[in-house]
Amino acid sequence: MKIIVPATSANVGPGFDSVGIAVSKYLSIEVLEETDEWVIEHDLGDIPSDANNLLITTALKVKADLIPHHIKMVSDIPLARGLGSSSSVIVAGIELANQLGQLNLTNDEKLDLATQIEGHPDNVAPAIFGNLVISSYLNQKVNSVVAEFPSCSLVTFIPNYELKTSDSRGVLPSELSYKEAVAASSIANVAIAALLTGDLTKAGRAIESDLFHERFRQKLVKEFPQVKALGQKEGAYATYLSGAGPTIMMLLPEEKTTTVLNKMEALNLDGQVCTLTIDTKGVLVSEED
Repeated sequence: MKIIVPATSANVGPGFDSVGIAVSKYLSIEVLEETDEWVIEHDLGDIPSDANNLLITTALKVKADLIPHHIKMVSDIPLARGLGSSSSVIVAGIELANQLGQLNLTNDEKLDLATQIEGHPDNVAPAIFGNLVISSYLNQKVNSVVAEFPSCSLVTFIPNYELKTSDSRGVLPSELSYKEAVAASSIANVAIAALLTGDLTKAGRAIESDLFHERFRQKLVKEFPQVKALGQKEGAYATYLSGAGPTIMMLLPEEKTTTVLNKMEALNLDGQVCTLTIDTKGVLVSEED
């Protein structure tokens, strides 16, 4: 059995802690033979290879009496880059428990569990559902809306350095004034409405006008001004920090992809430039060998 979970890009500008999209990088979990103890085979660096792995601690929170297995874990989602690497593991862990424990969880039940573990739904929701997901978490209850993301190209810059979410949250203010909160909320409302009606021009303007987090976090990602300036010059709809950063996501018309890719690479920034697509399926389970 294989469990495949997409990477995610959260916030999408002003959708702080509540909006995310699923994108085409993946975590794959292959469940092999039963064993006496959990064994996680991976080449992902300094993460546990036993029951202390987040995959297993998550699965055991869902069902404590699962039979241990040998598991092969492969991921091209970079760690601590704002692409939902930990959320993908949490979603995979819930699905592992769902499959091994024959729990028959619905996607909404998976989202409830994932949000309780992660603390907010913006990454785990699109990892489960795919596409664009707008969600809220209040009084231990999750509400979510799944929608198609408008057709566009996603050109992505993934820096070679990590940025821990805790560090990125550390630069945020503890509160906004009522006036600022109303302005920030109105911008977010327009961004979502424009995305849902397919107007990427209006959506892009709202995404780049975020008041909740980007203005505080931009200083942590030294490449952001340069990449955003290139996007504005080349007619991108929007450039935004993916999740807590440092990955930078650019939304642009598909016909501009090659030109922008070439110009991004010509900047010789310290990181990877690539194109991504919207993943429309979310978590998948395959029984094929």
